[in-house]
Amino acid sequence: MLHQLKRFGSGARAAVNVVTSTLPIAIIGGLLYAGFFVKAEAVINKVEPKAVERRDNFFSVTAPSEQIAWAAGSGGKIVRSDDGGRTWQRQSAPTQENLQGIAAWDAQHAVVAGNHGVILYTADGGKSWKAGQVPKSDNPNKLFRVHIFDGVAWAVGEFGSLLRSDDKGATWTRAMEEKDRAWNDISFRGQNGWLVGEFGTVMRTTDGGATWTENELENKVSLMGVDFRDDQNGVAVGLTGTLLVTADGGASWREVPRLTREHLLDIAWDENRWVAVGDKGVMVTSDAAASEWKLGRISEGDVSWRTQITRAGNRYYVSGANLGVLEGGKLTIVGR
Repeated sequence: MLHQLKRFGSGARAAVNVVTSTLPIAIIGGLLYAGFFVKAEAVINKVEPKAVERRDNFFSVTAPSEQIAWAAGSGGKIVRSDDGGRTWQRQSAPTQENLQGIAAWDAQHAVVAGNHGVILYTADGGKSWKAGQVPKSDNPNKLFRVHIFDGVAWAVGEFGSLLRSDDKGATWTRAMEEKDRAWNDISFRGQNGWLVGEFGTVMRTTDGGATWTENELENKVSLMGVDFRDDQNGVAVGLTGTLLVTADGGASWREVPRLTREHLLDIAWDENRWVAVGDKGVMVTSDAAASEWKLGRISEGDVSWRTQITRAGNRYYVSGANLGVLEGGKLTIVGR
């Protein structure tokens, strides 16, 4: 019996030796199998970019109510605020083109226009943006501004682009033949309308835009913005600090002595005063009669170029090099 146990014991030791010698091979094989056939699940924490980033330029802003505002800018970016500019959310747009102008009928309906003739519209507050049907053109037709007057949307831009939409941005018609001249802004009061553009050009309509006549002005500096407070009184601004004033519905214009050589890019009638903004943070204001003009700044220390100023209740939105909210004399740069 003892002999048998010794015999079995030596066999057991041999078996242990075999197992021990093959164990490293088994481990290596298992590791190779895991490396080839077992895929690890990677955990990726996706970081969503901010709605407004430092690199963004915003060329236009609109505020259909005191709490709601939209802004449009570089790279097809559209953002919206529902709390008076305190927070902003990015909205998805089917374009990467720079968007130069934005306007809104109400909280649900808005339209944007930009480079290469791009026009987008929304009917659901910006949850979806769709391409408007725009007349075909062989020209690039960069669109600079879009405005809404009495429910009608107007877009202006390069090569004499003057487009009109009567169905909240879905379809557009050409309201003027194309020409090698850029229109930079448009304003309407009822059936009376005014166009301003390159080389100091001003055009006027008295029939709602069906026909237009050109004003011959001494000023040949490009005009960038125009607005009227009533049928007779209006102001146009332009490059190198140009200021033009009319008191006869645009039949004639007088030039105001320049307060600055900086470009003025937008003019707005602000209830009881005129406000113009432009390069290097300059702001020019005047009384209702447009007779006493003063040079100032949007905010001390801010030298950003500004393309538009829009009022909403007690606050102002300014667009350009960045998106800003001016309230109580304090300018807050969104995304900073």
